[in-house]
Formats: sequence, C-alpha cells, structure tokens
Amino acid sequence: MPNSHEINCPFCAEQSGVLRNKLAYVRADKFAVSAGHMLVIPFRHVTSFFDLTSGERKAVMDLVVEARELVEQNHRPDGYNIGINVGAAAGQTIPHVHVHLIPRYRGDVPNPRGGVRGVIPSKQAY
Repeated sequence: MPNSHEINCPFCAEQSGVLRNKLAYVRADKFAVSAGHMLVIPFRHVTSFFDLTSGERKAVMDLVVEARELVEQNHRPDGYNIGINVGAAAGQTIPHVHVHLIPRYRGDVPNPRGGVRGVIPSKQAY
C-alpha cells in the first residue's frame, strides 16, 4: 500500500512518459526551461539520488542517454546540462529523485561559461 508521500507525489501519481525501462521513465518537464527539457524519474519513490540502488542508478542513466537521442531527433540542441537537485538547500522541490536533461541552444543566455556552476551566480564565472 502506498504511503502518504507516494500518494501526494506528482511523479508517483503519473508515471507515463515518452520512454521507460523496468526501473525508470522519461517525461517532458511541465515547467521546461528550454525546448526538449526532459525528466528521468525512477518508479520507486525515493528522495535522494544517493539512496537509489545501483540498478536504479544504471536504469536512470541509461534513460538519460536514450532521452538525449530523442531530444536530438526533435530539437537539435547545441549542448546539454544534466542536473540533479538533492535536498532543499540545492533547490529540490519535489521529494522524489529526478534527473533534468536540459537542452541548450546557442544564444539562450548571454554567456553560458560555467554551466551548472550558475546555481551560485557569483561562482559561475572563473
């Protein structure tokens, strides 16, 4: 029987998407930051990436690669950011681990140097 976290979890409530394997699935991000932004989500309700089993980590990363192929076919981006927020201090708002696959396009920001370092803007440029 699902616990209250699973019942209220948007990733547990709706587990359909564009790709899947035995342990995870891929869906478009409902709040996409760029065209083709995807989420890779394990089926099992677990908060932290570090609490995934080795099999789940492999399944998730395999789908990151497959999702990239799908994004390439449909959007042809110039680059990617791949990110996982773990904990409120890191910006995690949904307590179910998920990997962001964010396509990047030339000119989408004035200076992309530093990429994911931009989560702390004063540390992005180096």
